[in-house]
Amino acid sequence: MKLHLVPARTGIEWVRQGIQVFWRQPLALTALFFTTTAAMSLLSVVPLIGPVIALALLPAATLVMMEAAAETSLGRTPTPAVIVNAFRTGRQRMGALAVLGSIYAVLFLLIIGIASLIDGGQFAEVYFGKAPITPETAQTPGFLGASWLVMLLYVPLSMLFWHAPGLVHWHHIPPVKALFFSIVACLKNIGAFSVYSIAWFGVFLGSAIVVSLIVTLLAVAGLGSGAVAVIMIATALVLASMFFTSIVFTFRDNFEPPERPQPTTQAIE
Repeated sequence: MKLHLVPARTGIEWVRQGIQVFWRQPLALTALFFTTTAAMSLLSVVPLIGPVIALALLPAATLVMMEAAAETSLGRTPTPAVIVNAFRTGRQRMGALAVLGSIYAVLFLLIIGIASLIDGGQFAEVYFGKAPITPETAQTPGFLGASWLVMLLYVPLSMLFWHAPGLVHWHHIPPVKALFFSIVACLKNIGAFSVYSIAWFGVFLGSAIVVSLIVTLLAVAGLGSGAVAVIMIATALVLASMFFTSIVFTFRDNFEPPERPQPTTQAIE
């Protein structure tokens, strides 16, 4: 396995490829993203262990979207069978993916625990749905400080796990080594990932402006709040699906293809 170094402008190309591939199969990819996130949301309501299990499934959910984007790039329609195919890889890789998810859950909960030292657990209660977020809560110094700390600490966490699911699944790398190679790849190509992040921020911001204008026009036309809610939810699903669709292209350009590709692996070559 060889790491590729790419120029900063490649970050724009990753965004473009993600958006372009998404619009080849927008309904299928959005439905797949919705299915995985809905399953995680349902699990999160289970007392005590539910939120932990939901967190542990995030690397697997990312892998599912990577597989789906790879299938779409080959001109095939991603179906729910992609979820099955992502895990039909033998006990060793299944176990490695489970370990990866467990590490992610532990580290994320550790971040939440550190943030709780600042605001007494307010952010944690809001994040896990134990308390509603109010304007008063959002403006308290403790809550703001905890929020910024979580965002700051989540950056290295996301770098650790950005490539890790793909490395475990396609390259058969053990979980801890996959985490190491993932953060090294992100740091080596920090310019491209910075441009990638800025570009996606621009896409999200531009979409928010457009949706705000549409919502304003609907309000002027006297349409109900139901239509507004549908538009906002649909936009969020589409944007999130496009973002996750683009991840496989960052992986493809950062690493050499596997030496012995399987049918589902050919999509990242």
